[in-house]
Amino acid sequence: MTTRREFLGWAAAAVGTTSITASPIDPFMRKGRPVLKLSLAAYSMRQYLDTKIADRKIDMLGFLDYCAGLSLQGAEPTSYYFPKEITNEYLNDLKRHAQLRGLDLSGGAIRNDFCRKPGPQLDADLKHCEQWIDRYARLGVRAIRVFAGSTPKGDDEKEAVKRCIAAMDKACIPAEKAGVFLALENHGGVTAKVDTMLEIVKGVQSKWFGVNLDSGNFRDSADPYADLAKIARYAVNAQIKVEVTRKVDGRGKTEETDYRKVIQLLKDARYTGWLALEYEGKEDPYVGVLKALDKLRNALAAEGMLGS
Repeated sequence: MTTRREFLGWAAAAVGTTSITASPIDPFMRKGRPVLKLSLAAYSMRQYLDTKIADRKIDMLGFLDYCAGLSLQGAEPTSYYFPKEITNEYLNDLKRHAQLRGLDLSGGAIRNDFCRKPGPQLDADLKHCEQWIDRYARLGVRAIRVFAGSTPKGDDEKEAVKRCIAAMDKACIPAEKAGVFLALENHGGVTAKVDTMLEIVKGVQSKWFGVNLDSGNFRDSADPYADLAKIARYAVNAQIKVEVTRKVDGRGKTEETDYRKVIQLLKDARYTGWLALEYEGKEDPYVGVLKALDKLRNALAAEGMLGS
């Protein structure tokens, strides 16, 4: 079935104008062969980025070196692991380092909770988001992973979702000015259920808003792959984990991710762009990341979706 977004997109192409724009609540229309480029999320190396043990610690520059050594096309920096004092000079050095290592910065990540009630904490989260939009834009990042948050204790989820949508709309204003997507991740809280996730996605009225699809985060579903397929058409960025969890007889059952299945659902959605490994396995990441990337590359090659 042709969506409104697809119809409007084709109409614009037919008349040779960009004056017709699609509704932000419709799935994205994409043309051409879907291709995925591999990246690594900095969170994968958290035990080395966040340690105080000198001979184990790496910084963001070292993380970029590691990604380049893996022959990746991209790296996803995370705000948690930046220095406390962040200057424009530091951001420029990081951008230069990535360029000299042949890496694109595939995305960025911040912490936020937009389900908070109006007040100083929500204001601080919005200010934090705007600050990092500016920083990531300087780095050349085009999509920032953001969270919805959780319903405050004793509060009504429907009201929390309304607040989340309103806050996300506000956060998208500086994002649009900077030309950066805000990408809502399915990350527990009010986005634990796919229907609530989609309610937020369809409620935010900005063309600079989309989804950061995370393969491992629908942990309260009997069929997480089916839920991922429902949000894939809204994705502007995608992450893959080595495990998924599904509900079986009321309990969570963890199993190895079916990479081919995740890649296929992205392919069916005609998603094209970054696929970042976010390693959360039990093995040391220096071991587990290599194993996961080998499997990912094989799966992408089998599906004809390995980008260069």
